Amino acid sequence: MNAVRNYQKELDNIITALGEDGKEVPTLFLHSCCAPCSSYVLEYLRKYFRITVFYYNPNITEEEEYRKRAAEQKKLIAAYNEKALCVRGEDGSQHGYYIDVMEGDYEPQRFFEIARGLERCPEGKERCFACYALRLRETAQRAGAGGYDYFTTTLTISPLKNAAKLNEIGEQLAKECGVSWLPSDFKKKNGYKRSVELSKEYGLYRQDYCGCIYSRSQRQQESVR
Repeated sequence: MNAVRNYQKELDNIITALGEDGKEVPTLFLHSCCAPCSSYVLEYLRKYFRITVFYYNPNITEEEEYRKRAAEQKKLIAAYNEKALCVRGEDGSQHGYYIDVMEGDYEPQRFFEIARGLERCPEGKERCFACYALRLRETAQRAGAGGYDYFTTTLTISPLKNAAKLNEIGEQLAKECGVSWLPSDFKKKNGYKRSVELSKEYGLYRQDYCGCIYSRSQRQQESVR
């Protein structure tokens, strides 16, 4: 029987090793699903990586909803960058490095293509796995083309997302695209709880469904039971 991997511990080990080889600060291409989920991840990782946030979410069905979430993402990053200091600032602060942001194309037709035949799957199953792969493939390809040291996603912070499957997909894409996958399970160390606190602190819009029409329909059905 295979032992359950501790992705948070694997991440901790990578971060510990970063300061041992004397290299420059590594670059990270971070796929983000939304501002609330990225809030803790950025707070945590920006001390160790130079991060470019990649906002790419073709799963969001309604364009108005997509634009609202994209704007919240940029608002959060702008607020974080106002506090951006070197890891060892003159005042002892450790906010971390400046964060860049890149927005991908809004192309919901790509999501509907991969969801075809999986429309009736419950949330968290095969349709979601195909959606993970869609978003992570675009992330991995851009990370490889851009010469980044690592890529990963904020998705593992959600209690509703399958961290093992996300890491499995990420590791496979790392081999295909020639860029290192940064393992994660960001809900660990009270990551999800901290993201809720940061969302309140920065006044972030917190959606109650992942973004696709199927997820929204399931939430609506659950709310009337």
